[in-house]
Amino acid sequence: MFEPRLALASLSGESDAAWARAGAPHAGVAFLGGIALDERSRGAARELVARGREEFLPPDPLTFVDRQLAALADEPIRAGINVRSAVEGPIRAAAAICRRRGAIVEVNAHCRQPELCAVGCGETLLRDGPRLCSYVRAAAETGASVSVKVRAEVDGVDLPGLAAAIEDAGADAIHVDAMDSEPVIADVTDACGLFVIANNGVRDARTAGEYLDYGADAVSVGRPSDDPTVLRRVRRAVEV
Repeated sequence: MFEPRLALASLSGESDAAWARAGAPHAGVAFLGGIALDERSRGAARELVARGREEFLPPDPLTFVDRQLAALADEPIRAGINVRSAVEGPIRAAAAICRRRGAIVEVNAHCRQPELCAVGCGETLLRDGPRLCSYVRAAAETGASVSVKVRAEVDGVDLPGLAAAIEDAGADAIHVDAMDSEPVIADVTDACGLFVIANNGVRDARTAGEYLDYGADAVSVGRPSDDPTVLRRVRRAVEV
């Protein structure tokens, strides 16, 4: 799906084309975003901004997605865009843009902020597998490459079973925040044939190697994604 097997993970309100361009010498893909697409998720994002978080809130989120991806067209890194929506339609629209730009659309089933969960976004989708799968199908029907960002350690969620379900729905990749439960990566890789990107605490050869030993196809770096020293260390690890 991408080489080198290092992804830059989206940081809400910070991960834009300029951020991806800075990491391009080290990584195979950069997931921009997250982007709130529909009015309910955008309302939740405005509440997050009001309490001090960073969020992307352009007047037209789909135009923003298109322009951000266009800005990376000549860069030596594949682009992805992490998107949130409380309804299916905007996911399909964003996926169509990604298909045209050769980018990956990443459905956000990861964010756990109460404002987003209250409107049916983020982590809420982990507990609503049929709706998550409908989002994946809508995105996949456009011909775009589809990833789903998830987190481990969510009560009542069978993550390996969910991985198999989203694969059946047409996903190409699953981006797993292991949440200090690194062996869950082996459970997910055993349950599906998706391209598995492992996230959480990746900083060096040891932390990257642990995920790769559990069967991950790639790893991602979040908070230190703007630190070239960390990125160089991880890139060396995934190229061994």
